[in-house]
Amino acid sequence: MIRFEHIVKRYGQKTVLDGVSAVIPTGKITSLIGPNGAGKSTLLSIMCRLLKQEEGKVFLNDRELNEYGNKELAKKLSILKQSNNLDLKLTVRDLVSFGRFPYSNGRMKQEDWQKVEEAMAFCEITDLQDTYIDELSGGQRQRAFISMTMAQDTDYLLLDEPLNNLDMKHSVQVMKMLRRLVDELGKTVVIVIHEINFAAQYSDHIIAMKEGAICYDDDAGQVIQGHVLEDIFEMPFEIIERNNKKICNYFNL
Repeated sequence: MIRFEHIVKRYGQKTVLDGVSAVIPTGKITSLIGPNGAGKSTLLSIMCRLLKQEEGKVFLNDRELNEYGNKELAKKLSILKQSNNLDLKLTVRDLVSFGRFPYSNGRMKQEDWQKVEEAMAFCEITDLQDTYIDELSGGQRQRAFISMTMAQDTDYLLLDEPLNNLDMKHSVQVMKMLRRLVDELGKTVVIVIHEINFAAQYSDHIIAMKEGAICYDDDAGQVIQGHVLEDIFEMPFEIIERNNKKICNYFNL
């Protein structure tokens, strides 16, 4: 379980997070939603210790995050940042193997390569393993990076806008893959996401943020409601139900 309490983050005189507290449920997909500048990516970075907060604490499995050594934490929690630009000439297999570094320290053993093979197979990129990263499409590239986080074999995966710059087909592929990580492997996935309909379709839990504060923190079905979304995004929403799922119409009202 990830728990954070009274997190405050400032950049100069600007307060980006203003005393936020919540619990990330285990074995579920939790989506962080909200307008630009709400503090979603900042909060995600604090949850995985990429950023340091001014006030407050983050706990992983009831132990304060700062108590973990770097290698120990990397075996429990993995992060996929929004921008993944690599200038190195790497194959997909090379990239995915980076996920094993906390275990191998660069000296890969048979069990490490087995994890790499399993991660590529799960993400359906085995046939691309000898392809160079710069030769991949956007969707293939994103699956390769998610495969790398999978090879890290952590219980918690945190992803900052994993659908960024992906078309509809590849966005669906990535979200279905994340759903399988939870349903089949019991992982806990936290994502920052802008497209509200993907959050509605694939999330179990939603934390909605606005102006550095958490305004809603509930099961997805309780957040995906017209009046709630109107409050978060300050625009009209129509909620359409199809096959027990909610679709958010906001673009032609």
